[in-house]
Amino acid sequence: MTTYLLAGGGTAGHVNPLLAVAERIRVREPEAEVLVLGTKEGLEARLVPERGFELLTIDKLPFPRRPNRAALEFPRRLRDTVNEVAELIAERRVDVVVGFGGYVAAPAYLGARKAGVPLVIHEANSRPGIANRLGSFFTSFVGTAFDRTPIRGGEVVGMPLRAEIETLDRFSARAEADVFFGLDPKKPTLLVTGGSSGAKRINDTIANSVTRILGAGWQVVHITGEYRDVIEDPELPGYVVVKYCDRMELALAAADLTIARAGTSTVAELTGLGIPAIYIPYPVGNGEQKYNARTAVDAGAAVVVADSKFTTQWVTGELVPMLRMRAVIADMAARASTIGSLDGTDRMLDLVDRALGRDLPLTS
Repeated sequence: MTTYLLAGGGTAGHVNPLLAVAERIRVREPEAEVLVLGTKEGLEARLVPERGFELLTIDKLPFPRRPNRAALEFPRRLRDTVNEVAELIAERRVDVVVGFGGYVAAPAYLGARKAGVPLVIHEANSRPGIANRLGSFFTSFVGTAFDRTPIRGGEVVGMPLRAEIETLDRFSARAEADVFFGLDPKKPTLLVTGGSSGAKRINDTIANSVTRILGAGWQVVHITGEYRDVIEDPELPGYVVVKYCDRMELALAAADLTIARAGTSTVAELTGLGIPAIYIPYPVGNGEQKYNARTAVDAGAAVVVADSKFTTQWVTGELVPMLRMRAVIADMAARASTIGSLDGTDRMLDLVDRALGRDLPLTS
């Protein structure tokens, strides 16, 4: 029996691919033990137990970015945490550590090195994080979601995605999606989402300009996000406002064009399913979302608009004319389908198998 320790967490960009791999292992190797290393504060604290996996937690240990007391204490705290992880690996007889970035990643990578077990890393962003860059010096098995990711030894495996997305047939599911959201099957649909927590700029701009979009002959499914202020639903025909969508595969099946942030999972899902997009990269952080969308933009499958530029004026002057050019959007969809893939989970597990020195048949 193989024991896997999957390490990562904090945000959906780390947790979702981790869970996709964990669930595929459970299908492929029912006898295997899958452990997840995370923190008590991250998204994994809720999602991992909900999916039936054992969560082992360590203290959140962010890299210090300025000289202060935390920076002085960091070396001792890191050493203690690495020793804790190495002991855990030995006690639970872990065979391989698979890391997805986040606060627990660096201690996990150093713990795997100390314990002498194989390490495999997945880098979800086009601009790799500090922990994954560090870990890449301890292993030859580094998978990336995108090409041109500057990380040592990286090879493109794609993004591990949820099974319901991997197996989605958008065309056969379109009728169900129209019924689920109450859409007119004769009209094209614009899907708007800022992710599970929402995006204020996207929400406000769409809410203030939706009549212009409807006037262009389109209908809108607007997923506002769980943690944003409620968007007042004007109850306009063709404008569907949803705070949280637990059938995201149906939202994607309905979409002819999407407006979204450029998180890794979002870009991977849209390109994998052949859905053209207008990306509004998250303006805070190290700018990785802009780079996540780079391949799609270069292929003509997407447009990037800066967060500050995504206004009602932009919708009127740029989006509405685009919506009236259905042939252009259809061409963008065709281009998206040439660059995306839906087999990232299997390809990542193939990398894990190679690290373990075995060659198992993949299970879709």
